[in-house]
Amino acid sequence: MTEAVRKVPYTTTNAGIPVESDEHSLTVGDTGPILLQDHYLIEKMAQFNRERVPERVVHAKGSGAYGVFEVTNDISQFTKADLFQPGKRTEMLARFSTVAGEQGSPDTWRDPRGFALKFYTEYGNYDLVGNNTPVFFVRDPQKFQDFIRSQKRRPDNGLRDNNMQWDFWTLSPESAHMVTWLMGDRGIPKTYRNMNGYSSHTYMWVNGGGEKFWVKYHIKTDQGIDFLTQSEADELAGTDGDIHRRDLFDSIASGNAPSWTMHVQVMPFEDAPDYRFNPFDLTKVWPHGDYPLIEVGRMTLNKNPDDFFVHIEQAAFEPSNMVPGIGPSPDKMLLGRLFSYPDTHRYRIGPNYAQLPPNRPRSPVNSYAKDGPMRYEPANTGAVYAPNSYGGPAADVGTFGEPAGWHAAGEMVREAYKLHREDDDWRQPGTMVREVLDDAARERLVSNVSAHLTAGVSRPILDRAFQYWRNIDKELGDRIANRVNGS
Repeated sequence: MTEAVRKVPYTTTNAGIPVESDEHSLTVGDTGPILLQDHYLIEKMAQFNRERVPERVVHAKGSGAYGVFEVTNDISQFTKADLFQPGKRTEMLARFSTVAGEQGSPDTWRDPRGFALKFYTEYGNYDLVGNNTPVFFVRDPQKFQDFIRSQKRRPDNGLRDNNMQWDFWTLSPESAHMVTWLMGDRGIPKTYRNMNGYSSHTYMWVNGGGEKFWVKYHIKTDQGIDFLTQSEADELAGTDGDIHRRDLFDSIASGNAPSWTMHVQVMPFEDAPDYRFNPFDLTKVWPHGDYPLIEVGRMTLNKNPDDFFVHIEQAAFEPSNMVPGIGPSPDKMLLGRLFSYPDTHRYRIGPNYAQLPPNRPRSPVNSYAKDGPMRYEPANTGAVYAPNSYGGPAADVGTFGEPAGWHAAGEMVREAYKLHREDDDWRQPGTMVREVLDDAARERLVSNVSAHLTAGVSRPILDRAFQYWRNIDKELGDRIANRVNGS
């Protein structure tokens, strides 16, 4: 058959080389041993042995789809974030999941559901990582690992254990609000399409004038809240453990795209210190009578992934992805997750996970990150360090204004770094040069620095280096400059 009339593509190796057979190994004769030079057989076996990545410790079983978020209400008085400006339309990815179950667990176990959203904005990815409940079991990240382990399997027999769950819950009274949600109707949604999503955490918004607000997100299903009874869920767990994954995929494939309407509660920045309870406590909600819902926009999921592993299993959501106009609050659990989420992605799918298709920003990336396993996007910086003199990117504070951060009396980091009389960069190294080093040590220092500077360092960097050392000690800087300049 000629290539012109061939109806199916020919099989290739991962390098694109045509394969001689899909079914037979290369052997000596028809019955002889397999030959080591059958590189395609070796490639297939080796690839098969490595085709799994570690499953997520939390939220392992899930599903998702691509879609679009459209702003339907003007909330620019609260935030300058690009994706929330009037008329804005932003492509996005959503992933829904159970929390405690592993990859093969049924969709209908009683469990909170993850509700993770990734918005591909003009200024980078914004990730909103929440659940289908507005509260959580614990308020301090010190207890998060213990909570998750209490919901997983026992170490001795590998079985799930209600006793272990309740042992933790009853010893942790702050869990009562969440357990009430979990044990109620919303503990088992009928489908992913029939559940709400919540940020649960409190975030900060900053508007174009620099005003700050505290916000909570509510993403309400347009399909209506619905649930499964325990008996229905138990039956489905034995007949179709993938019912929620199947429902989402089939609904989108049939043109029945599900949608959700996003609302926020907005608290003026000044209200937080004197509010009647800690507004950053993850185990509590803000009553709507105090802070009513304000509509923001609508998200519609209208495109299934063309490969589940690539786009859903490798999707990496992290609350640390916050675009200009959005920032964290003092919520302890949120602050812990700012580290924990990206760290688990680096472990699970590699340090260059942000270059994978579902995680890749749709906006330009001018990062100083470089190298590492599985990297394929070159650094687009002109230099691989900052600051530099060769056209590399530089932070643009003027364009994006004040970052979304808070100032609080007694905050450890800010208090520690408040301005003191001797807070300059030169005083202590100068003291070391003059009072700690002896003459021989100072000479070796001059020699070492000079040799380093003459090994490919060019102007104007050399001139800055001389001034750098003169700032430390005038005499020492002059000696280095004279040595390098040959005088």
